[in-house]
Amino acid sequence: MDEPHEPPATATTPAGQPGGARPRTQRRHWPWVLAAVILILGLIAFLTHRLPRERTGGGRFAFGGTNAIMITTATAQRGDIGVYVTALGTVTPVYTVSVAARVAGQIVKVNYQEGQHVHEGDSLVEIDPRPYQAAVLQAEGQLARDRALLENANLDLQRYQEAYQSNAIPEQQYATQLATVHQDEGVVQLDQGNLDSAKVNLEYCHITSPITGRVGLRLVDPGNIVQANGTTPLVVVTETQPITVIFTVAEDDLPKIWPAVHAGKKLTMDVYDRENQTKITTGTLETLDNQINTSSGTLRLRGVCSNEDESLFPNQFVNVHLLVDTLRGISLLPNTDIQRNSDTAFVYLVTPTNTVEMHPITVGVTDGTVSQVEGLEPGAVVAADNFNRLTDGAKVTIRSENGQGGASPAKGGGRPPGGRHRHAGGTNGPPNGWRSQSTNTPENGEDGIQ
Repeated sequence: MDEPHEPPATATTPAGQPGGARPRTQRRHWPWVLAAVILILGLIAFLTHRLPRERTGGGRFAFGGTNAIMITTATAQRGDIGVYVTALGTVTPVYTVSVAARVAGQIVKVNYQEGQHVHEGDSLVEIDPRPYQAAVLQAEGQLARDRALLENANLDLQRYQEAYQSNAIPEQQYATQLATVHQDEGVVQLDQGNLDSAKVNLEYCHITSPITGRVGLRLVDPGNIVQANGTTPLVVVTETQPITVIFTVAEDDLPKIWPAVHAGKKLTMDVYDRENQTKITTGTLETLDNQINTSSGTLRLRGVCSNEDESLFPNQFVNVHLLVDTLRGISLLPNTDIQRNSDTAFVYLVTPTNTVEMHPITVGVTDGTVSQVEGLEPGAVVAADNFNRLTDGAKVTIRSENGQGGASPAKGGGRPPGGRHRHAGGTNGPPNGWRSQSTNTPENGEDGIQ
């Protein structure tokens, strides 16, 4: 009986698979292995490229993956700052004279130029003097005639007196002659007054400047007929050196001003332009009004400026900053370095370990571009830019003066409030009351990414 037929033996793998075929899962895994190898090579190349830059402070990433934000710093300084009361004001001349004709006549000459500086007594306008010269001659002739009559009456009086003493004439005749003498004396006095009046009118034909100042535009021309004491002035003269500024302050500010004024102190005032940006000149407070305006709750004050360069013009609208006190030996910081949130004001304080921490402060008096800060000691170093990327505890790199990183706060890497910022109590920069808000953008467009 034949044996059953057995199929030929086939070589098998340890897993029992046919020896000539690879597993399907292995064919699917090899692309992922290749991608992983490429990713590792790319990461190695990236780290190799970034590491030398981190060692020179040129990169934002420190070795090991730690983020370091490049910043500029500022240092809180000890100094003085002024306390100001600000107000709106108007430039007002000390004297303004509208010169009018005192006599009627025809203008024969104008002796000034428009806008000219004139001194007291300088000739301005000439009116035809001939009618008034004739009036003077008439008055002089009348006076001479009546003086002669008076002399003759006095001679008659002397003769009547001698005759009366010898009883040659009655007393009535002597008394009548005495009254005639007194009458002639009155006539002479009247003639003298008429002569003086005629001379004054003649002088009025020669119009001079009553004050020293600047004349305005010409209002009359030669040949025009003017009337005595007319409503239209011949010329307007305004004194511009010195010049005053009248401004109003709220009655709540009076307790800050009055004690110093009452003590005889001269308070300094800074005068700024209409936009409250550019300082024009400096003056002193001269006086206060004697009552508060009840309808507006304000008080008028007058300050005076020498105005030697004539930078102030009559009726000019200005802003006045009156210095009422000076805080000395306090901590000062630029306004741009002070941050604010819904709760408080704060700064990013730079620590010796090159990290920053949110440090709350209290902002006091602001003057120009700097402010008084309480809660921050002089010499403290704070961040001055890149605020949009800073957080409490963030790692930072201090930007040095040449733009490279690596500076340390302990080595003076911070900038003081000076430089582009005005020192407190100085004379330049934006006026008191303006607080520069930080923009949360890197300075000069830099964010530390190289």
